Amino acid sequence: MDGILAVDKPSGITSHDVVDHVRRVAGMRRVGHTGTLDPRATGLLLLCLGQATRLSEFFTGLDKAYEGRMRMGVVSASYDMEGPILEERPVPDTLTLEDIQRACEPFHGEIQQVPPMMSAVKRGGTPLYKMARKGIEVEREPRTVRVDVFRVTAWEPPYAYIAVRCSSGTYVRALCHEVGQSLGCGAALDALRRTEVGRFTLDQAVPLDMLKTPDDVRDRLIPMGQTLDFPIVVADNVHAALIENGNPILTRERLNLGPEGGRVQVHDRRGRLIAIGEAKPSAAGYRIMPRRVLSRRAD
Repeated sequence: MDGILAVDKPSGITSHDVVDHVRRVAGMRRVGHTGTLDPRATGLLLLCLGQATRLSEFFTGLDKAYEGRMRMGVVSASYDMEGPILEERPVPDTLTLEDIQRACEPFHGEIQQVPPMMSAVKRGGTPLYKMARKGIEVEREPRTVRVDVFRVTAWEPPYAYIAVRCSSGTYVRALCHEVGQSLGCGAALDALRRTEVGRFTLDQAVPLDMLKTPDDVRDRLIPMGQTLDFPIVVADNVHAALIENGNPILTRERLNLGPEGGRVQVHDRRGRLIAIGEAKPSAAGYRIMPRRVLSRRAD
């Protein structure tokens, strides 16, 4: 079983718990996720199975989309309702959806975001959340993230419902905290559901409790050759053998790449993904150097 499995993660368990469940059901060890969701968060979690674990790096940096609920009137140490709650503040009766949306506007585009102490970011090899649980707070370097959408979809005091589309590594709960600070009343993330990862959507995801047998996993597995957005180069048997052995190949195929070239996926004639390569323009077309080789199945 080699491929990508889209799972609808339930609330109350970790992303690693999902991995362990699929390992037990599928009867295999080579299972990994491509980006964690907090235990309380739900929604789309991509798992790599078998040889697809060698492709995980190509999925971890994909953009994400979320739907969530922001609780106004509280300040949380973790920036969500997991707490501990540091303060409770009154929410102005005059606060409107438009007011909250205006507070969200400065957080569009590329911004500098400081990771919360309650996060898996490591400092000196130790996750920040382990330090936070011991009452230790350390300086965190801000990092650049991108927010394309930060929209308030409904306002039902004290809850503001939000839709977010952002780059990988963005903390939605940190966005909520900053909005609350801007408004003065405080805010914390109360619920979060991931709806998209790259071009994968929640519609493709299977609820975790529906995975009970190896066939349940196999039937929902997305083949590796259907999961990446890189241009496809089809190799005949001779070229496939060359690239599988780490040798470059030449192609005259037209590829939608810039003048410097870029990544491509190499398929065999049956449509199976056999390698990820780096394509560079040449006088004869493109020279493709293999960067990640995957073994083919026997015919």
